[in-house]
Amino acid sequence: MPDLLPSLPLLIAFLFASLALAITPGPAVIYVLTRTLAQGRRAGLASVAGVALGNLGNALGAAVGLAALFAISSLAFSVVKYAGAAYLVYLGIKALRAPEPQPGQAAEPAFGPAQAGRIFRDGFVVALLNPKTAIFFAAFLPQFMDPAASAMAQSLLLGAVFVAIAAITDLMYVFAASALAPALGRMKGAGAAGRYVTASAFIGLGVLTAMSGGRGAK
Repeated sequence: MPDLLPSLPLLIAFLFASLALAITPGPAVIYVLTRTLAQGRRAGLASVAGVALGNLGNALGAAVGLAALFAISSLAFSVVKYAGAAYLVYLGIKALRAPEPQPGQAAEPAFGPAQAGRIFRDGFVVALLNPKTAIFFAAFLPQFMDPAASAMAQSLLLGAVFVAIAAITDLMYVFAASALAPALGRMKGAGAAGRYVTASAFIGLGVLTAMSGGRGAK
């Protein structure tokens, strides 16, 4: 029975390639960083979990042929892409509309009080509504698969490994951002400025996602 994992040299190449791709900033990384800086480490951890589940959903979609549909149907790809872009813009507007702090009061977080369930949901939607991720899996994973073994089983296994690596790199971003957050918070006017930076990041990311024709994992 063919092994579902590639040979050791090919597996090492897959792990290094996955690490290099996962650590490159993209929509998921920006989402995780923004949530962490705005609402703290707990929010960052919840966002990492949501993004990981969304990416796993895309890996599953690639395994069952969803990526092939996106590749041949520009309409299907566009619908999902613009839905994801609209959601990012919605998050930016939500951050922009956060209430201004009253004199003598601390600024409210850009997204309001941190609610792990809502943050998890937002991260899941941001990652899942990125059809470029499914297409990335469909293009990247076959390079490390054995034609004699089950394509679905191999793509699910390798996809899960990639998602795990991406989650680890996202956690590194969370810990780095949470370590910097207190220093940023002590800066005068940091609360109001952070709200505008957060809103600009999400709205800009949504516009960039809508206009982008390229294909990337994160």
